[in-house]
Amino acid sequence: MTRRPTLLAALALTATAALTLSACGSDDDSPTKDNDKIAGADTGGEKSASPTPSASDSGGRPKITFPSDAKNVFEYQKTGDAAKDAALADSTLTVNAVDEAIFEADTGTEALGFYITDKALSSYITYVQKYIDDGETWVGETRYFKYKVTLSGEQKAYVTYCSDESKSYIKDKKTGEVDRSPATERSYVLYNTSLTKNSDGIWQTTDVVSDRGSKACQP
Repeated sequence: MTRRPTLLAALALTATAALTLSACGSDDDSPTKDNDKIAGADTGGEKSASPTPSASDSGGRPKITFPSDAKNVFEYQKTGDAAKDAALADSTLTVNAVDEAIFEADTGTEALGFYITDKALSSYITYVQKYIDDGETWVGETRYFKYKVTLSGEQKAYVTYCSDESKSYIKDKKTGEVDRSPATERSYVLYNTSLTKNSDGIWQTTDVVSDRGSKACQP
């Protein structure tokens, strides 16, 4: 089975972030190609974009919707630390926001700018625009797992995780054709992300680096 192209954002993490992410298990914190598409990113099916059904409906958060033929599954357990758990939850909503923009073929969706900011926002907009220009979307299911979260003070967090894209596929929006090429080691991606808590208490993604084919994510 094939996987969706990965969004490998070419963002430079700060020295502190790079060190922290390395400690969390990244084996490649170097920037990746801008024109590589991202892997699947959202939780659940057509409506909820968070680990819990009500997460995106509270606190003035934008509602994120998915088409019925696409689904993201986030596999992680709560740590018991309120700040870490909030950062983990918002990191999944970042993924969902990006995918919703792909489904909507719109780089100006409310959720995209709500959960993502700074260099990450520019990179994700470029990534989503690539899907739009190519007339593509994705279908199937993407799994996210091996979550690790580290805090740096009260307003900075670093989250690493893997994605399994072996059951998600690129779809041509015009023809409806779905590319179901066999999965390979490149169907697995390691993500290192930096998040900052804003004045409203939202953990926004500010930087991201990914490593497609990472051995740390292989089954």
